[in-house]
Amino acid sequence: MHRPIYNMLGLAKRAGFIVSGSDMVLAAIRRRRAHLVIVSQDAADNTKKCFRDKCAYYQVPYYEFGDKWTLGKSIAKQMRVSLALTDAGFAQALVKKLDETTKGGNNGESEST
Repeated sequence: MHRPIYNMLGLAKRAGFIVSGSDMVLAAIRRRRAHLVIVSQDAADNTKKCFRDKCAYYQVPYYEFGDKWTLGKSIAKQMRVSLALTDAGFAQALVKKLDETTKGGNNGESEST
């Protein structure tokens, strides 16, 4: 069900369009390089709030998706709590997939367009 999203994340990583790790993702948001931020659903509430607030301020789409181990595995890393896509095309395609998958449920999506 979520496989296409994880596959797209892996493809984006191989293309060099993924930044991972809290500090790197926050830096990408501040530098306006992040076009989409994904935080794992099992991240700490404080972490989710931090990313949600930063994304709202910088108007970056924000989603809570998957767990930290699967997110990490999808980009050939150890566990990852946060990812940022730095390519607008990949980000737009992934947002479509995330919207299809979550179907407007309580997924932590931030309306920040």
